[in-house]
Order: sequence, then C-alpha cells, then structure tokens
Amino acid sequence: MRTLIDLLELPRFSDLLLMTDPSYAKLQVDSIEISETPDISFYIPENTFLLTTAMIYQEDQSRIFELIDSLQEKKAAGLGIKIGRFIDKIDEQVIEYANKVKFPIVQIPLSIPLGSLLHQMLNFLWDKKTEQLNYALDIQQRFSHMLVNDVSIARFISDFGRLIKTPVILVDPYGRVYAASKHFSKTSKPAEYYIDQLTLSDPDFVTKKNDSTLITDLDNKSFLVSYFSVEPNHYFPHYLVILNPEKIPYPVSNFALEQAALVLSFMLYKNQKVQESFDVLKTDFLSRMIEIQQAPNQPPRDWLDLGTTYGLVNARHYRVVYAACKMKSKHHSKIKYQEEISQLSFNWLSDKLAHHIKDVSLFKVKDTEHFAILIQHKQERLEDILSMVADDLSDRLDIRIQFGLGNIYDSIDDIAKSFIEAKTAFEEMQQLSTSSLIYQYQSKGMRSLFEKMGPSDITYFCEITLKDLAYPKEEALIELRKTLKYYLDFHCEIARTAKALFVHRNTIKYRIEQCNKLIDKNIHDSGVSLDLRLALELSEEDNL
Repeated sequence: MRTLIDLLELPRFSDLLLMTDPSYAKLQVDSIEISETPDISFYIPENTFLLTTAMIYQEDQSRIFELIDSLQEKKAAGLGIKIGRFIDKIDEQVIEYANKVKFPIVQIPLSIPLGSLLHQMLNFLWDKKTEQLNYALDIQQRFSHMLVNDVSIARFISDFGRLIKTPVILVDPYGRVYAASKHFSKTSKPAEYYIDQLTLSDPDFVTKKNDSTLITDLDNKSFLVSYFSVEPNHYFPHYLVILNPEKIPYPVSNFALEQAALVLSFMLYKNQKVQESFDVLKTDFLSRMIEIQQAPNQPPRDWLDLGTTYGLVNARHYRVVYAACKMKSKHHSKIKYQEEISQLSFNWLSDKLAHHIKDVSLFKVKDTEHFAILIQHKQERLEDILSMVADDLSDRLDIRIQFGLGNIYDSIDDIAKSFIEAKTAFEEMQQLSTSSLIYQYQSKGMRSLFEKMGPSDITYFCEITLKDLAYPKEEALIELRKTLKYYLDFHCEIARTAKALFVHRNTIKYRIEQCNKLIDKNIHDSGVSLDLRLALELSEEDNL
C-alpha cells in the first residue's frame, strides 16, 4: 500500500508542497486523475489523488470547500492544486478548511506540467503494483515447489513466518493450533494464547472468509490480527492467522498472502486425500475380515500378519466399539456436510483415543459414514474415556458422537462377533431414541427366539418337551431336572456332571435313565437335545 505522504517523500516529487498537516496525508493512493470539473467525485474511484489548475475557482476559491467535501465523501487520497496559471496562490481559508476536515492539499508549482506529473505518479504506482504482483507469484512458485516436494505443514508455516517477518499461526477446524512460526519460541505467550484472544474478540471468525480485528494481550496492549480461511473443507476450513500484519515489509501484499493461503489449502487437501486412500484400504480389510470370520468352514487366517499395517496386535482381549455422528446442524441433510462431519469425528477419535487407549485402531465402515474402534487390550473406564472425548468434540463443534459397545473376546478370530454386537447395540440405541452417548450390547440368549410368543405358548412348548420336568414341585423331580440341565450343559459327559453335582457316576447314569423315561424321547438325539435346552431355559423360574 502506497500513501500520499510516500509519494511526496520521493526525490522526483520534491517540488510538491504539502500545505496541510502531514498526518492527514497517510491516505492510500491507488490512482491519479486530472480534472477541472466540479462534480468529478462522481466519476473517480476511491483512493484517487486529484490534480487540478482550479481554473473554475479563480474568482472565488471558497467554492473549493464543496470540492473538498465531495472528494472526502468519495474517500479520495487528496487534492493537488497547480498555482501560477489561474490562481497565484492557494487562499489561507482553503488551507484552514482542509485542515479542519483533515483533508490533504498539495501545492503544485507552475514549472510542472500536470500531464507529466500524472504519468510520473502513475508509473510509480504501476511499477509498485507490478513488483507486488511479481513477488506474490514468486511466493506462489516457491510454496508450490514445497508442495511438490512434500514439505510438512509445520515447515511451510515456519518458512512463511520468516518470509513475511511476522508471527503466523495455522488453526485447524477444531479451533486448535495446528502449526505456528518460530516467533513464539522467543515470547512468553504461546500461539494458543493469541487464538484464545482472537476467539474472545471475534467469536464468529470461523464463519468468515477473511477479516481483521484488534485483540488485547496480557499487558492490555491492543494489536491487529488478520486471518484467511484455508479451505480443504467447505464447512469446516482451517484458518491462517497473521499477527501485526501492518508490520509486514514491502513488497508483500494481500495478494501474496492469499497466494500462500491457496497453496496451503492444496497441501492440506493433498494430505487429506493421502490419508483417505489409506483409510479405504483399512475399510476393505475390516470388511473382508468380518465377512470371512462369519462364514462357515473357513480355513484359519493369520489376521495378525495380515493386519499389522492396519494396527492389529497380539493381545488377550479384543473388543469393537461402533460409532457414528448424530447430526444436529441445519446442514445435516447435505451429503457434503455429512462427509465432513464424519471425517472430522474420525480424525478426532483417532487422535484423542490414542492418548488414552493402548494400540487402539480405527476403521471406517464400508458404504456408511460410521466407524469401528478396535480395542485390543483390557481397558478400564472405557465408557468414561469415550464420553470425555465425545464431550470435548461437542464443546468445540456442533458434533455429537454415539457409541455401541460389543463384548470382549480373547481371540482375534472373534472380532467379527464383537463387531456385530457393537453394531446391533448402536442400532438399538437409535431405535430407543435415547439421549445416552453409549449403549452396551445385551446378550439375549435362546429366550430371545420366543420374545414374540405369548406366555401360554411358551408354557405349552415347555410342558410338551419336558413333561413333568417342566415346572416340578416335588424334590425328586427338581433333582432330576437339575441333573438333566448339567448333563446337557456338559455335552452329556457323565464324569463332569457327577463332579459338578458331587455325586457318584452311577447316580448320574440312573437319573438320566429316569429322565429318558419321563420325557419318552432319546435325549442324546441332537434335535431332542436342542429342544430340551430351549425348554429348560424358558421354564427357569427367573424367566417366568
């Protein structure tokens, strides 16, 4: 940005004389115009320095007051009046009025043709703009080279801060400091402090493309902060924050800053797509593992060897947590918004859970915006950890994550079981419309097969199957029922049944023979055995 005072300080314009207070001449100059028309303010852009001979004001210079007012209303940079041709000098009343309204007046000597002055000033301004443009393109080329060579974001921010000689901070969509220039290593206040102050000063800054605001430091000193949105995401961009932008040296311009933000957005987008490609491979691996583990008669697989790249480790406990976002925003029906919300939640959990849970691994679930969390060791206070991490995200963004918990298994070959349980728990939670964040899978057992049957139907099935052993009252029948249940639970092994009931093997043989007679069926038949187990489960007193 070039000001009127900058122009007047150049040796080539040393013959021009500023007639008003120099503090009023710090107005930006973008263009130069020559005119003798009194209504010229309607035809010039803002930040114009107007040159005139004041021909129409030679009889009454007080009429220049109106010209000054119209130029000031148009945010002109100043008025240059040539003397010696139509007026010999600028009246004191004109200078006094200009000082009163704080508008700069410049006296141009007779020896300087206005046309020549116009060209000299415009050439100077255009040369500076060309220099700024070339510098901005140089910045873009330099940072594009960093992009091609896969330079880290931290290195980019560090180099950028050094280039513009002022502190720079990159803020992620969660409002956290993603990277900061080296300036903060020499100050007592970290980069996070300034982002907190920016949030207090301008709480809605994350909804704007770019802007500037004043913030106050610990010493109650105010200073300027500018920020630019960096958009690998549409709804949740990063922000490039620049402290004291007014101290950025020439020829760095706003255009140069915007070029840096553009290249930075490409770097973030590239990193995002690389991570998403890896996540797709993880998703495919999880889908294959779940499918194979559920399929019957599959040969054993070395899942540890196959899944090492995706975070699988040898452990004594395996458990799956199924998670997804519950949309609350007005944009929830938009697919792009759902994708961004899901990705932000996935990244948040990947980052935060790794600090609390050993060897945790996250997978996106195929063809959904959901994800599976694989817990690979016994984890105390798991629900507390999940709640804490989810609440922290909810406080930062309008995102609420819910979790369905599967059961714990001691074999890696049972991950599919825990996954199905976790998914079932999550779906049940959605059906219940509960406000809870976490829902544990509840094992239903055989009785769940009869949940839609009435009590009379269940009683009939039990009595037909077990006869007198269905709901026994006599001590002898109760003992036979107990023996039958243990016998079937121990897969018809007499020795284990006798040991569990503390009786002799022959006693078990005798009782099983009595059960055969009462039921009038071969209890060793697989079909009969299944019916008996179901009936024993359904006729238990605590199930009635």
